[in-house]
Amino acid sequence: MDPYCGVRFSIPLSRPTVRSESPMTAAAIVSRWARRYVLVGAFALVCWQVGALADVPRETEVLLGVFGVVLHTIFGKAYSLVPSYFERQLAVPRAPAVGFPLTVLGTAGLVVVSLGIAPSWTEAVGTFGAISWGLGVCVFLGAIGWTIRDNPTGRETATGETNADRWPVDRAANGFVPVALAYLTVGTYETVAIHSGFPIVFDGYVPRVSHLLAAGTAAMFVFALGFRLLPRFLVAPVPKPLVASVLPAGALGPALLAASLGEGVWFRLGAILEAIAVLGFALAYGTLFVRSTRRRVGFYSVLAGVVSGVLGVGLGLSFAFGHRTPSLVLAHVRLNVLGLLGLTIAGVAYQFYPPALGDFSYSSDRTAFVSIALLAGGLLAEVLGLVGGLAIVVRLGELGALTGAMLYGYLLCGVFHAR
Repeated sequence: MDPYCGVRFSIPLSRPTVRSESPMTAAAIVSRWARRYVLVGAFALVCWQVGALADVPRETEVLLGVFGVVLHTIFGKAYSLVPSYFERQLAVPRAPAVGFPLTVLGTAGLVVVSLGIAPSWTEAVGTFGAISWGLGVCVFLGAIGWTIRDNPTGRETATGETNADRWPVDRAANGFVPVALAYLTVGTYETVAIHSGFPIVFDGYVPRVSHLLAAGTAAMFVFALGFRLLPRFLVAPVPKPLVASVLPAGALGPALLAASLGEGVWFRLGAILEAIAVLGFALAYGTLFVRSTRRRVGFYSVLAGVVSGVLGVGLGLSFAFGHRTPSLVLAHVRLNVLGLLGLTIAGVAYQFYPPALGDFSYSSDRTAFVSIALLAGGLLAEVLGLVGGLAIVVRLGELGALTGAMLYGYLLCGVFHAR
């Protein structure tokens, strides 16, 4: 219908009028790019499991798991969730599009270096990958930081009066998002410094970086955003004392672990604090799960994730008190990165992108449940094989996890194709 009822107006203009993007358009842009980050995370998960079967170096596994799977998925969802949780809109809607190729190329470059594929170009590729990753993270930090600059503690939560009972938890959770951003800043700078010759923060020991980014950034995001998302998903209250213990312990533990990795009283204290954080989060989610009447497929993935996290920090405590072998270290990595972080993220992804909405064959909750069972069961078999020295069990577990990862990627592709 013509809003002017057929009347035409001709108004001469000296120059074209520039219009800013409407909020709906901006939201659509962010949503579209968020899906692309999540899809890259799913692709990296498949690559990681293929690499595990091929016995790639542990550093490569960590890069694919932490940089590829976990952080890309977190970037995609944080662009959408953090502004809304701070009662804001993303200040730069095009930021996800700008940062996307930088972090993807950066991860690829670092993975190539860790594999030793091009030894004569190792230094150049490493520098390129680290700087590209660093620039992509700067885009993310700049966009989120500018968005929440006038609400840095997250006191404004966008939680309405009807949910006033959630305010204490929501404000506490928001207050620890800047902690995750700080860990991301330090871990990224150290990554760039190791490969480019800038002054390093620690000693260039790569596992320190992985603890800063996995335990500091990723786990802190899982705790903070999880305490906002999961009670709403399961429609149940989260125990406030557990929130009050998880967030501070999860904020301090990674710093102590990274600074004193491998030995000393500070390393033991860091391991204890991280164990308190993960165990508290597992108890909080378990309580939500029991209290809830909802039983959606993604909730089982998060449950498997927090159980894996408890086992992972249990191994970490054993390292802190003197019992450590290469096989146990690898089991610790997989329990925490594939288990606590990976399975939790997969469960949340299935909640945001319900598999049944996909338009591929077998796009259903049943297929999603199979993917979770294969990922969790494969992980369990890997850990049992590593602990018991049973190579064939490790291989069977890796095959199961690879199949689960492929199903996870297939289902996400089906949902995104439908959209």
